[in-house]
Amino acid sequence: MKASSYLPLLTGVLFAACTPVGAPAGDTAAPQEKSKNYRTYCNPLDIDYTYMSHYRAENNVSYRSGADPAIVNFNGRFYMFVTRSHGYWASDDMSNWTFIRPQSWYFNGCNAPAAAVRDGKVIVLGDPSGRGAVIETDNPEVGDWTTNFAVINMPNGVQDPNLFVDDDGKVYLYEESSNKWPIHGIELDAENYYVPVGEQTDLFNLDPEHHGWERFGQDHRSDIGPFIEGPWMMKHGDTYYLEYGAPGTQWNVYADGVYTAKHPLGPFEYAPYNPISYKPGGFLKGSGHGSTVRDNNGNYWHYATMAISVNFKFERRIGMYPAGFEDNGQMYVNTAYGDYPHYLPDTEVEDHKERFTGWMLLSYDKPVRTNSSLVDQEINVVDESEEGYMQEQIRGFEVEKINDEEIRSYWVSEANNDSIYVEVDLEKVMDVRALQINFQDYRSEIFGRPDTLRQQFLIRASTDGENWETIVDYSDNTRDMPHAYLELEESVAARYIRYDHIYCTNKFLSISEFRVFGQGREAAPATPANFTAQRQEDRRNTDLSWDPVPGATGYVIYWGIREDQLNLSALMYDKPNYELRALNTDQGYYYRVEAFSENGISERSAVLFTE
Repeated sequence: MKASSYLPLLTGVLFAACTPVGAPAGDTAAPQEKSKNYRTYCNPLDIDYTYMSHYRAENNVSYRSGADPAIVNFNGRFYMFVTRSHGYWASDDMSNWTFIRPQSWYFNGCNAPAAAVRDGKVIVLGDPSGRGAVIETDNPEVGDWTTNFAVINMPNGVQDPNLFVDDDGKVYLYEESSNKWPIHGIELDAENYYVPVGEQTDLFNLDPEHHGWERFGQDHRSDIGPFIEGPWMMKHGDTYYLEYGAPGTQWNVYADGVYTAKHPLGPFEYAPYNPISYKPGGFLKGSGHGSTVRDNNGNYWHYATMAISVNFKFERRIGMYPAGFEDNGQMYVNTAYGDYPHYLPDTEVEDHKERFTGWMLLSYDKPVRTNSSLVDQEINVVDESEEGYMQEQIRGFEVEKINDEEIRSYWVSEANNDSIYVEVDLEKVMDVRALQINFQDYRSEIFGRPDTLRQQFLIRASTDGENWETIVDYSDNTRDMPHAYLELEESVAARYIRYDHIYCTNKFLSISEFRVFGQGREAAPATPANFTAQRQEDRRNTDLSWDPVPGATGYVIYWGIREDQLNLSALMYDKPNYELRALNTDQGYYYRVEAFSENGISERSAVLFTE
């Protein structure tokens, strides 16, 4: 019998979807808001992230998370599978994502799921136990997933799997999540229940002694053994690109690298331009354990895991970046200004790699005030900072935390009612194009996916602080928008931007960042002067320095192994100079730097090179 001749569902692995535990009796799905007709998006993706419930019995700490995205293009529609989400998301445009509660699914949610398309069906592997069967459906909108009962029983289980369907129809499984074991690969018999063919092959492991970006910890400064995980295979031309995540999901330097080969099972060669997806600075940091997908216009996009790690080390979000391949085969993911507004796939641009809108951050560190008293309660989190597996908590919930460009800090209001406001003074009249409100889960008591979640508010603008215009009205919103991104139809001239709260589902109103994007009306900053690059004795590191630029909000450095392909970047606010700790020891590098402010971006510096 062929694998396509599927038997009924395996009880205990999949289940019929039902009302989530903890949802109000008689609760039904909230009415859907009409689709956004946006040209842009802003990371993190504003989807209705699930509140994690699989640790509830142990610590009762509530937090949202979205991680380990596996995204596939099935008949021109995109399906995104995310760890422990009790379903998955679908979209036609990568802008409007709809959550699907499948008819049958994993009881405890899938864990770091694999997803691929084969013979008119979506196939998935993601049993949390690490020992399960490939499931499939030809109708993911309904989600009538079926199983063949053939458990794929690898020696140490299946962790962070990836399913790859080659051009000849053969199917391969890659997996591992460990600070000990390497990435493994094996062929599966697609005509015989996807059972393994032959023995599992060890493909490659981390080498942090030579690959600086593979070192563990914040800014690669920990001696704890780094983790390799999250493989994802791509084929471009006649070359196989096996992506992998390292060194740890909770750190700002969580990244994806790639090995290449001419056969799905190798031998694999380390790409000298690694990592490919790296975002150590900015508001939301990290870009590892991802997947790469081709859109309906022929362009590639990389979806990746971004870290918050406040309520728990595995509190994470999803980011989306333009990706692709250079003419010489080098794979790239462009994360520059990666949490600022970018153009969506269906918005035509001159160069897919350069999708940044040029809408700058106007609200950073500007005067802010509120009429709410400061909350005075302790946090309720799972804190592993003393063991070296989390950063230390940022204490205090002052309103100034609301625009400091740090997602791990947040403002908490003592009240949660329609009298509360927050007002930002941009200090000068500027042209506002978009906003983003990032809600945080302070002492949340929500678990799973209740259908009552929503945020309601008004955004008002003023040039003088006395006469106000409502520019966004979400007073009747019924959609869950934890990272509400609001693209304005037209530019609005404003000095003051005000958030008027109406309602949110959590007991406490808590916002990690209230961000305003657009353009200032003055000159962009000057190019940084006296740019220098000094490779350290430890060749994994280079010291970069330059003079402070008057009026600059921050700086972005670019680097790469070719002068014309500086595809890696890091953004920093306020202070110049940067210790780059992500280099490969046997490789020379090129570097440039630019300054930015609310008024735009400077010309880049001259290119420097270190052996």
